[in-house]
Amino acid sequence: MTDREKTVRCIVSGRVQDVFYRATTADRARGLGLRGWASNLADGTVEVVVCGAEASVAALCAWLWEGPPAARVTGVRVEEWSGSPGEGFSVRQGFSPR
Repeated sequence: MTDREKTVRCIVSGRVQDVFYRATTADRARGLGLRGWASNLADGTVEVVVCGAEASVAALCAWLWEGPPAARVTGVRVEEWSGSPGEGFSVRQGFSPR
């Protein structure tokens, strides 16, 4: 039996910019075989769009609460997402509008 594929969008708040949050998330996501991206948002949060096996997506979403050592996560909002995550997992540069 194969794991169902799932796509979610997470908004991570707290001290999550300028602490290698996006790069560390990308490394973790790639290790789990996930597709998507991590992007800074103008309001100081980080957007993570992730797609892949349901169990792997759940594992990454749980890890988002931890993040890299310098991060201080205060919230992770997870919502279903219907867009295309593209291929691979990328770190988007600059700020995306929210």
